[in-house]
Amino acid sequence: MTGFQPPRAPWRQTPGPWLIAVAVTVPTFMEVLDCSITNVALSFITGELAAAANDSELIITSYFSANAIILPLSGWLSTYLGRRRYFLISLAGFTAMSLLCGLATNLPTLIVFRTLQGIAGGGLQPCTQGILLDAFPKEKRGSAMTAYAVAILIAPIAGPSLGGWITDSYSWRWLFFINVPTGLAALAMCAAVLRDPPYLNEQRAEFHRERRRLDFVGLGLITIGLGSLEFVLSKGQEWDWFGDPWFRVHGLVTAVVAALSLAVWWELRVDSPVVDLRPLADRNFAASAVILCCACGVLCGVSTVLPRMLLGLYGYDALNTGLVMSPSGVFSLMLLPVVAGLLGRGVDARWLVVVGTLIMAAGCFWTAQMNLSISPDRVLWPRVVRGVGQSILFSPLNVVAFASLPPRSRGAAAGLLALLRNEGGSIGTSMAKVICERREQLHYERLGEWLDPLSPNLDDSLGVLRESFRHFTGDPAGADSMAWKVISDARSQQSLAMADFDCFWGCGVLALAILPLVLLMKRSVAESGAHVAAE
Repeated sequence: MTGFQPPRAPWRQTPGPWLIAVAVTVPTFMEVLDCSITNVALSFITGELAAAANDSELIITSYFSANAIILPLSGWLSTYLGRRRYFLISLAGFTAMSLLCGLATNLPTLIVFRTLQGIAGGGLQPCTQGILLDAFPKEKRGSAMTAYAVAILIAPIAGPSLGGWITDSYSWRWLFFINVPTGLAALAMCAAVLRDPPYLNEQRAEFHRERRRLDFVGLGLITIGLGSLEFVLSKGQEWDWFGDPWFRVHGLVTAVVAALSLAVWWELRVDSPVVDLRPLADRNFAASAVILCCACGVLCGVSTVLPRMLLGLYGYDALNTGLVMSPSGVFSLMLLPVVAGLLGRGVDARWLVVVGTLIMAAGCFWTAQMNLSISPDRVLWPRVVRGVGQSILFSPLNVVAFASLPPRSRGAAAGLLALLRNEGGSIGTSMAKVICERREQLHYERLGEWLDPLSPNLDDSLGVLRESFRHFTGDPAGADSMAWKVISDARSQQSLAMADFDCFWGCGVLALAILPLVLLMKRSVAESGAHVAAE
């Protein structure tokens, strides 16, 4: 019979789109999970590795910074290597670095492996979005992107509670070991089902024919600038900032300013920049980029301080800390369809940005009103409010950012937004630590002003404490020492708590400070499916 074609063998048939979706979403879920799973375990990690607690935030910021550097390169690497090959290399590297992180014997080694883990995993998210868009027909892409967005939101929800349970039940090392079997299974599945579409193969062939070269100058300048910025934020307090007698801070700040200034000058001159800054000429995109960077700094700063406060001041274990932090993500997930529905009905995204920012700021100010004698729900609900603000803010912000950009600029804009999002989170984490340390010193000295030996309140408190300890120990001299020790501990505890509350207050002020940028935005209404794809 003419025109008859025998059915293709089952093993040669194209895999179903949902099978591909599962295969690529699982590694992305792992990569996003690793951004938050270590938050509740920082004190346990530094304790076991005999490292300074002040350096613990480098475990988080090194991962963020590495992600920020590799994200702009993802498009070039995907074209140069082929998207399937680049995705598999990223997944294999992420799995291998996870194993090495779990085997680390000291903090510097762990930070190096976390940096390499962030570099390897940085390409998973952009590749996943491209694979899903190609795997699904046009009419079903909205469903694919919704499933992707839900997976991205579940990871931060599960991160704190899962990290707390693993740390309490086993060891912090299993926070990284858990990626190994999952990563190997995902690697085998992705190798079996992923194929590059014909247009990508043609694009890759053209790329190699034209011998397009990577912008090594721009990449080097950005790496030096962001690396120096991260280092000065992490070590500036320890080195006394500009009072550093060895001028290390001065040198790093000079490197930051010089490298980033040269990077801007260079990237605006070359034809194929590693980070295309031209979308910033659009006022919608520029305002959205600044708001996104600051909002991520607020959320990451609060998310770093809160677990440390619960573990150190409130006596929570890692599991309960995770359980208190996780419900906010559930509310955020529930609100996502509501926001998507409002955007789909033609609501101006700018109003949702304003509402989300105000709610996020209200959550920060509410958290700043805490004290050391509160129940868990008094910690939980302010975090839920911040999570609700986050859900209302981010989807409309993506709509505004891309509303007036031409299609040819959207790829570069997406890479730039990803860079600013990760760098904002990294800077927010470091600055939260700096603010807490400086405010703790201030409050410690101010509280010392009330410890006057002639103060009747201090004299009464010491008298009660001396009498209590003398009654139990029968040692008058020892009772006096123990009484002063209680006063000293209370002073340290209160100064640390007040510093943490000041950090929450500062995050609320920053959230309010970015609101005037909305005035620079033009009216932005989502096209069908735009708000989903932006996630």
